[in-house]
Amino acid sequence: MKKKYLSLVLPLVCALPAVAGKADPVYKDGSGLAIRGYDPVAYFTEHRPVKGSQSISYQWMGATWLFSNAEDREEFKENPSRFAPQDGGYCSYAVSNGHTASIDPEAWKIVDGKLYLNYSKGVQKTWEQDVPGRIEKTDHNWPGLHN
Repeated sequence: MKKKYLSLVLPLVCALPAVAGKADPVYKDGSGLAIRGYDPVAYFTEHRPVKGSQSISYQWMGATWLFSNAEDREEFKENPSRFAPQDGGYCSYAVSNGHTASIDPEAWKIVDGKLYLNYSKGVQKTWEQDVPGRIEKTDHNWPGLHN
């Protein structure tokens, strides 16, 4: 019963503003890590989330990006916007609703060569019910949500 309740409530929670005012251009956790320390390139090359290493990092857009290997870091350095998640790495469902929210690196999808992250796998299921519509809304909302 509790799990069913959470699946109904989480999309609503994700729709609430996570921050007052404008968001940073890149979502960072409390340690300043983008994507909670996951390797952004691995989503594209390994088709799964892979935890990065503190010893293989790169500073970009005010965040620390971690990588699982030096090759991924070099690829990212050559073209960060190719691998960085859309909507600044905030929950794409929340951004489609005009707000920002944190993410779960395990709740991801690549659409047309772009990485999208969501608050949770439950929220991701809601987001996936209308991917083109949600992406259109995020493209419209994101510029007004960040600095």
